[in-house]
Parts: sequence; C-alpha cells; structure tokens
Amino acid sequence: MAQQMLNSPNVNGFFDSDTNTVSYIVTDPATKACAVIDAVLDFNMASGTIDTSSADEIVAFVRAQELQVEWLIETHVHADHLSAAPYLQNALGGKIGISAEIASVQKIFGKVFNAGTEFERDGSQFDKLFTDNDTYQIGTLEAHTIHTPGHTPACMVHVVGDAAFVGDTLFMPDGGTARADFPGGDARVLYQSIQKILMLPDETRIFVCHDYGPGGRAVEWQTDVGTQKQHNIHLAGKTEDEFVAMRQERDATLGMPRLILPSIQVNMRAGHMPPAEENGDTYLKIPVSGLQDIRK
Repeated sequence: MAQQMLNSPNVNGFFDSDTNTVSYIVTDPATKACAVIDAVLDFNMASGTIDTSSADEIVAFVRAQELQVEWLIETHVHADHLSAAPYLQNALGGKIGISAEIASVQKIFGKVFNAGTEFERDGSQFDKLFTDNDTYQIGTLEAHTIHTPGHTPACMVHVVGDAAFVGDTLFMPDGGTARADFPGGDARVLYQSIQKILMLPDETRIFVCHDYGPGGRAVEWQTDVGTQKQHNIHLAGKTEDEFVAMRQERDATLGMPRLILPSIQVNMRAGHMPPAEENGDTYLKIPVSGLQDIRK
C-alpha cells in the first residue's frame, strides 16, 4: 500500500468552458513538487485580447497549497487554445517541455504562416524536448513519456505514477478519439499509438485534455485504461481497418477548430507571441487562402 501511494500523484483538474479544455496540476504528495499540464491562456478572437483568468486559477491554487512547480508540460501543439506556459513560468517557475517532434510541426506551420528565417524550427523555444520513453522526476514521482503520433506528429502521453495524461489522443469513452486529418496526422498511426496506451495496466488512471459532455452529460475528465478498452465508442470491438475507415469518414465532416489560427502561431513558439513589428505591436496572421489547403 505504501508503494502504491508513493506512485500515485494528486491530480487537480481545471476546466475552461470556452475551449472545453482541462488543465492539470499533478503533485507529488511527498514533496509538494508539481507539474502543470496543458495550461490555457484565454483569448478573445473577436477583439484580439488576452486574459489570464484561467491561468490565474492555477497560480492561486499553487500558491495556496504551497506547491513547487518543476514542469510545464504540453502534450502537443494545441489547435484549440493558446498555451499559458510562459505566463505560468514567469509567475511560478518550472521548465516548459514538449515532444521533440515539435520540430516537424514547426516546419509545417512555419511555412503556412510565413514565419520567416528568424523563427527557429528546431524546438529551441522549449526548455526540454522529450523523446519516446524518456523518464523524468516530479519530486519523488517518476514520470515517463510515450510518443503517440496520429493526431499530430508531436503528441505525447505523460505517465506519472498511476496516472496517464493523454492530451487529445483519447477522449472519455463516450467521446471516442482524436481527429487525424491535420498535417502529419494519420488515422492508422493514431490507432497504433492508442494501443500503446491500452497496454498500460487496466487500473491506470487516464486524464483527457478535452470533454464536450456528449448527450448533455456533465463534463468529466477522468477514466481508466480498462474502461477505455471495454467502452470507447471508437475502439471497442473495432479492428484497425474499421477504426481507420470510421476516423477518415468522420474527419471529413469536421470543421476547423475556432481558435486554430492564433493557437498554432503561439503554441509552436512555446506559448510566446510572434516578434513585435516595427511599430512595437504584435500581430497574429490570418492566411486569406484559408487552412483547408493544409488538410490531408
């Protein structure tokens, strides 16, 4: 029992209703060291204004609980919200980490947004680039990574003790799985990545990055491996070929995420805004050709 408790972090979720995103504080009970996963910076697309209310909830919790932030983890380059990692780093410390495959995403979208030669496409904007099966510590807790491409090339699951933070790769069982139609996405690769997650012990807690309350149910964000195996509507009883056919048909009907244009420009820079222009102001670009051209 003592060993089980030692390997079980405290997990607190923070739900952003505007983007249906769940951010997490993952804490080592023995030391109060923690990691923040997939933090949200609020952005009003119509006015172009930023608000830090969601991030400030995390700051307030960390300070009230007297936690020490060691890591600010991004499970992938999000297309539906801006990252608050730099804001939290300035307020609380910690290293910003993402998959080393971020370089692939930067190469694709650096071109889409004509980011210029000053935009480094090597992941150097981040403090730590994780590769598959890397290990790291959160206090006394050991964490390891699982590279799970398919939704994006840079998707990565972080397993901390008995808890797995899966980003967009999996949703709650009645929500299914991630789309796979963006550049570098692949439904077959996604299926194979999910099998890596399902090889974890059945009792492993799974924490998802988004929930949309299918059927009008209350928002949820915690499930487990065993439940996903038995009840995920896109996976249970499906062969790989059946999954691929379902995913491709479904993805063809989906529109672009509402905040994809600002999100990717910021998140591919580790949550930093593009450089200010000659007048001192910062701008986010909107390619008038649209983003439909980048879909698979």
